[in-house]
Amino acid sequence: MLEGPSYLVSRELPSSCEQESKWIYNTHRVMELSNNKRPLADGEELTLRKACKLSDAVLGGEAVMDLNGLSLSPAKDQSNDQHHEGGNSDSSSLISQLGRDNSISCLLRCSRSDYGSIASLNKNFRSLIRGGELYTLRRKMDIVEHWVYFSCNLLEWEAFDPDRRRWMHLPRMTSNDCFMCSDKESLAVGTELLVFGKEITSHVIYRYSILTNTWSSGTEMNTPRCLFGSASRGEIAILAGGCDPRGNILNSAELYNSERGTWLTLPSMNKPRKMCSGVFMDGKFYVIGGIGVGDPKQLTGGEVYDLEKRTWTEIPNMFPGRNGGAGAAEAPAAAEAPPLLAVVNNILYAADYAEKEVRRYDKEKNVWVAVGRLPERAVSMNGWGLAFRACGDRLIVIGGPRALGGGTIELNSWVPDGSSPQWDLLARKPSGSFVYNCAVMGC
Repeated sequence: MLEGPSYLVSRELPSSCEQESKWIYNTHRVMELSNNKRPLADGEELTLRKACKLSDAVLGGEAVMDLNGLSLSPAKDQSNDQHHEGGNSDSSSLISQLGRDNSISCLLRCSRSDYGSIASLNKNFRSLIRGGELYTLRRKMDIVEHWVYFSCNLLEWEAFDPDRRRWMHLPRMTSNDCFMCSDKESLAVGTELLVFGKEITSHVIYRYSILTNTWSSGTEMNTPRCLFGSASRGEIAILAGGCDPRGNILNSAELYNSERGTWLTLPSMNKPRKMCSGVFMDGKFYVIGGIGVGDPKQLTGGEVYDLEKRTWTEIPNMFPGRNGGAGAAEAPAAAEAPPLLAVVNNILYAADYAEKEVRRYDKEKNVWVAVGRLPERAVSMNGWGLAFRACGDRLIVIGGPRALGGGTIELNSWVPDGSSPQWDLLARKPSGSFVYNCAVMGC
């Protein structure tokens, strides 16, 4: 997460490694010693080697096999790392007193919010962090941290770590006035944040990488579109429906692989739709709601895509349609936001902005059940400006009360447990209270 000589997070190295407390302390101590670049005393050498064995025990045999089989960066003979002592450092060993594999074992358990600081130690750490292979290995071992990325001011993005309650400000996007005024969608996949919009003559994609803390141009889709439904799972994402540059409503879909930077055209949906929502649930991709061709009303059905069979199946009456509340019947469908949906532990939830209510989807009965209230201070304009997302094992609602000349943004979370929502206020800060775009990155 680098930007020239500066970094997205503090250069201090807080003790943020997880698992056993002794392993936490020893791993942090290893980093301090590596940063100070001094030889180890005999007692410290013994302690660090015990930490290595403990980290191996935490990771388990199968995980270590994956680690040994993954080429993270050019390395010399591993035996040199294991027998290195004193100041004769092997440039590929990272933390020379531990050896390369054990160094990586420790780094895998550190918070990714510390990776920018770790990368500042030397060029070998920087190469490891910026190369992205460390995140590939984390994903293989199910080590995932979920951060929320959202924009309350055009071209400006904030990142929030809900576990450590840290704010991070991303570099400002660079674009022309046309992009600022166009419809924009966002999606987090792998280690990337993608922002879709339109410039003067064509649709464009801006790509933010957490590895380099920079924006760049993303790879163009096979069928450029806007107002689509989308969702991600690991390093892949699926986009479905939307409008092409001429305004035609699409039934086509594409799969994006962030590690390869490629788009793959998928079989088309049964119905074209725009302003729909997408989620992954039970290993399948669902597209729900939206507006179809020649009908101003919202679609109440959904479709599910089986990635193994490569087939779409319609689900009639999957979505209850219009939000409730006074005046909802008179509002045109295009004035409403796409369905506010999120999946936690393979259970689908929806936010009814008008009734300020959270609903849960019953898969067997194909019905929605009210479970409780949304945070009272989270307001919207027909659903626009309010973010409702899954963030690991919790639901996140981002919004806040409006005021002339500004507002306050609030992040509330709830871990669904079968009872009515009890919202925990994670953070509050002065900001624009209208959320233009929001995505959750898990890596």
